[in-house]
Amino acid sequence: QVQLVESGGGLVQAGGSQRLSCAPSRSIFTINGMGWYRQAPGKQRTLVAVIKNDGTTKYGDSVKGRFTISRDAAKKTVYLQMTSLKPEDTAIYYCHAGLYSPDWSTRNNYWGQGTQVTVFT
Repeated sequence: QVQLVESGGGLVQAGGSQRLSCAPSRSIFTINGMGWYRQAPGKQRTLVAVIKNDGTTKYGDSVKGRFTISRDAAKKTVYLQMTSLKPEDTAIYYCHAGLYSPDWSTRNNYWGQGTQVTVFT
């Protein structure tokens, strides 16, 4: 049914910037937040950033101060502006939409197919 369509991945030099975007193929009404998770080979998927419909945000510790999540409510689109990229940011980045609880746990989850971000020195 609903697909999350991601774009913006690619190669970027260390210290550079990249912006990811994600939009659902159609409106999803049973969610209250969207965000990004990432997974490197052999690693667990971890939270990068999430933004709720009320505008509150949460960031993973490793990206605080470097990444910024934003949203266009009318377009139902979420963006991730990544700056000061490091090689350890290399991963597949997955867009996520879901119903977030106050403790940031989720249910009714939707996932994008992932977009590769590779940071090289």
